[in-house]
Amino acid sequence: MDFRTRVQIDKSEVRIDHTTKMMLFGSCFSENIGNKLKEHKFKVDSNPFGIQYNPVSISNSIKRLIVDKQFHKSELVYNNEMYHSFMHHGSSSHVDEQLCLKSINDRYSYAANSLKDTTILLITFGTAYIFKLHNSQQIVNNCHKFSANNFQRSRLSIDAIVEDWCNLISMLVNQNSGIRFIFTVSPIRHFRDGAHDNQISKSILHIAIENIKNKYRDRIEYFPSYEIMIDELRDYRFYNEDMVHPTSVAQDYIWQCFSHCFFSDDTQMINREWTSIKRSLDHRPINAETQAYSKFLLNTFKNIETFAKKYPIIKCEEEIKQLFSLIEKSK
Repeated sequence: MDFRTRVQIDKSEVRIDHTTKMMLFGSCFSENIGNKLKEHKFKVDSNPFGIQYNPVSISNSIKRLIVDKQFHKSELVYNNEMYHSFMHHGSSSHVDEQLCLKSINDRYSYAANSLKDTTILLITFGTAYIFKLHNSQQIVNNCHKFSANNFQRSRLSIDAIVEDWCNLISMLVNQNSGIRFIFTVSPIRHFRDGAHDNQISKSILHIAIENIKNKYRDRIEYFPSYEIMIDELRDYRFYNEDMVHPTSVAQDYIWQCFSHCFFSDDTQMINREWTSIKRSLDHRPINAETQAYSKFLLNTFKNIETFAKKYPIIKCEEEIKQLFSLIEKSK
């Protein structure tokens, strides 16, 4: 007897393997899946502007990458002894103006180049609510703890999201005719909006994605991360102490669902092989001076060399260098 309602997820026609070039934009789900993809050696560029929540901020970031226009110091703002960009998450902020700008532009250049030959964009919408600066009407990605008096809070309409994203998709297709999209709605509830407003917000995002998908059926897939978390994993044991963010167990389960949906059996087998090697690489012994540990390192080195020869498309140079250093230290 099954004591939960399972979300039916069919195999997608979109196939992701270790040759696929991906970019991820959006809220924490993009961050979590991006980290999982990186851990399993996929080619992925995740959240170059940091975590983003609303569809317009995500869209504006991608448009900025398309036009290939780096940031100027005039676009930085100062608050609480730090420099910030209203287009970036707080992780890009810095106490030094020049270092802040350099960090933003270095990351920007890398992402702009990545976008040119990306084959799949994974987009996570978190909320339909936006904050707009009173003086410039700019929709900000992050308020950076400026006074609330500087912003006007409002909710995006379905039509506004659909129009904006259809324009963006047309721009991206003109630049890269083979690009495909995976959309999802973040499973993290924005309870600061209130329980009712959160439900309205998530509903707007769902309907907007469905309408966009109907216009680009041959290019867009939807992945039900929100539905998995809210329905299959509805028990609070799958939530962290804040009762909002998913636990690592929940993240792993959603990753399994994602893998089943978009990975072939061969790709999933490669992931299992690499996970075994990664577990060995992450192992920290009680005593690193024993012969047993030296033997363990040599066996791991042989395994990773075999893996690298078997799958030459997957780059393992950093891990081999790391392991070689550990072997030298153990002698």
